[in-house]
Amino acid sequence: MNEDIILALENVSKFFGKVIALNGVTLRLRRGEVHCLLGDNGAGKSTLIKTLAGVHTPSSGEYLVDGKPVHFESPKEALDLGIATVYQDLALVPLLSVARNFFMGREPQKKRFGLFNVMDLDLAAETSRGKLAEMGINVRDPHQPIGTMSGGEKQCLAIARAIHFGARVLILDEPTAALGVKQSFNVLRLIHTARAKGISVIFITHNVHHAYPIGDSFTLLNRGKSMGTYTKDTITKNEVLDMMAGGAEMQKMIGELEGATI
Repeated sequence: MNEDIILALENVSKFFGKVIALNGVTLRLRRGEVHCLLGDNGAGKSTLIKTLAGVHTPSSGEYLVDGKPVHFESPKEALDLGIATVYQDLALVPLLSVARNFFMGREPQKKRFGLFNVMDLDLAAETSRGKLAEMGINVRDPHQPIGTMSGGEKQCLAIARAIHFGARVLILDEPTAALGVKQSFNVLRLIHTARAKGISVIFITHNVHHAYPIGDSFTLLNRGKSMGTYTKDTITKNEVLDMMAGGAEMQKMIGELEGATI
């Protein structure tokens, strides 16, 4: 395995009973690249994400990190190796503050009255404000409820939190879905910042217009199968759009033929 490859799925399949969710998928992520995983609904993106994140174990094939086979039993094991997944629901608590959400589950502690540990709110606020500022997000008050932030700001916080806690690989599940133009731009800018820090990113999306400007390579999925992996210098945006449209159209035609009465 090429030493430049930080994470790889080699001919991976995933079965749920008789349902084939992934069928012989190969995906290789280089260090410090943004690898876009593209496909419409039902393409297999969610299953692939959960396989990478340690939620699902491959039914066949190999999962390698730093060139070594891994067999994750839980997402924590993936996280311990620096593989962090940011899902669409973001795992944020709207009524808690920005600082509390940033450190949720990893709260900095201090002694009160020299007897027992409590969360160091001042340190959490100072650290979260500083780390978010490094990512281009200016938080007026880190004690404000996170529910007061925009969708794009919440996405950026979840990504910045993963980076702060040592992510080497970021797996981003549709991070620009349901966001406006400006908010999407801020998220894409943050992905660019993460890459500049040497972090590898898997960007899962169905939006080619968001993926192509930021991506270094592209893997297209259709019905659980890979339609191929391409670098930006080997495929144009219009070609990616044509491949995705062709895959979706083919799936529709197959469905119509299966449902037809002859």
